[in-house]
Amino acid sequence: MADCIFCRIVAGEVKAHAVYENESVLAFLDIHPASRGHVLVIPKVHAESLDHLEDRYLGPLFSGVKTVMGLLDRALKPAGMNVGWNHGWAAGQRVGHLHVHIIPRQRGDGGGGIQSLIHSFVAEDLASVAAQIKTAQ
Repeated sequence: MADCIFCRIVAGEVKAHAVYENESVLAFLDIHPASRGHVLVIPKVHAESLDHLEDRYLGPLFSGVKTVMGLLDRALKPAGMNVGWNHGWAAGQRVGHLHVHIIPRQRGDGGGGIQSLIHSFVAEDLASVAAQIKTAQ
């Protein structure tokens, strides 16, 4: 898409600090990094979100994520990594092109796991929530 910044990066119209590329994915440094070495891995085909990405691109995307995780591990030696994506505006997605964040973590850097993103706890009956989700199949 011509108005998608990530598609423009894939096309070479916008510069990015690429760290990995193959025929299916491009990985580059986030311009607003949460940590040193924060990388975004994107499919080269445009898809706003994971549910819009054709199934044939799922494997190559996550294979690319795995490869980049290995590169980061060897290069930066982090104590851990947060890996994931924001799905929709309410979840923090600010670019309408699927992108997987890989955020290297160091001991004592003040961050937490994905559970620390939401600070409110909703106490619900887990059985009823599970039943509701299962009936949506």
